[in-house]
Amino acid sequence: MKILVTGAAGFIGGQLYHKLWQQGNSVVGIDNFSYGNLDNLRFDDIDLSTKIITMDIREQNTILNLFEQNQFDIVYNMAGVAPLPDCQNNPVEAVSVNIGGLVNLLECGRKTGIKHLVQASTNAIYENEVNFPTVEDNFLPPTLIYPNTKYCAERFCQSFCDTYNMNVTCLRFANVYGPHIDCLRKQPPFVGYMIRELYYNHVPEFHSDGNQRRDYIYVDDLINLALKVIHREGFDAVNVSSNSNYSVKELYAIACELMKKDIDANYNPPMRYWKKYPELYQGAYSIKPEILEHEVNKYSLCDNKLAKTKYNWEPEIDIREGLKRVIEAECEMLKNRDLAKGIE
Repeated sequence: MKILVTGAAGFIGGQLYHKLWQQGNSVVGIDNFSYGNLDNLRFDDIDLSTKIITMDIREQNTILNLFEQNQFDIVYNMAGVAPLPDCQNNPVEAVSVNIGGLVNLLECGRKTGIKHLVQASTNAIYENEVNFPTVEDNFLPPTLIYPNTKYCAERFCQSFCDTYNMNVTCLRFANVYGPHIDCLRKQPPFVGYMIRELYYNHVPEFHSDGNQRRDYIYVDDLINLALKVIHREGFDAVNVSSNSNYSVKELYAIACELMKKDIDANYNPPMRYWKKYPELYQGAYSIKPEILEHEVNKYSLCDNKLAKTKYNWEPEIDIREGLKRVIEAECEMLKNRDLAKGIE
């Protein structure tokens, strides 16, 4: 098959690109490198960083030319602005990429006759839900910019399906973790941050009491579902979740055990975290403190019955095995990075 992967230099996009290549597909990967990293494309069996195309999904003529030249069967849209502070600080950019960029892909796919588009959505759209586990077809709409861009993106996906009889599946990711998770950026995912701090024997600073619970999905399990959904017709929105959740304290205890570390973490008030982003409080109207506190302490648990029954999918990697794999990969990356800099 001819397949396009956008955001292909990202953590998830890179892993997906690699898996599709291993299967023998003809894959084109694009990324504008606002968040992507070439390291996410270097694997033991191939260096995909030499094949990536620098391109923005919002470029109408360029993307259309790409579609016309390649006649893609499948499009996986993994591109997007995800960090919450980035979306709140620059909502115009977040809407432009997460909604406008997607609509551009849908329109190019409509014109050239793609068979299926898979959209990276998020369980963050359930941020205001109070009934758990959350199900796909019954939830309160979100508040913050990031989940709203993904929520609106899903509506455009359904619009194209209903209007043009196209096939689109929105995958609502739980917290994704796995090798190549970004542990170096300013606001790394929790798992990446935790591993990095323990590797350097630093005391992690967690901005909560450590008891809030989130659901996690290993990246290989996510990709397995992404490969299954392309064979169905019409529109669908599907949770990608293990249907289990874990607290910060539980995950930290497992990581300490696996890394043989005995370091007590510091647990700080949630609002201390947001002081790193003073721009959130600037302007005539500043963000409500209770919104930020809720974001830190929110509870997440997604039902995965739909994925199991409709797509015959089961998550295979439990949290302990998943963390073990991530720790091995991230510690090796950090070691090689330090050696390259002459740090012993």
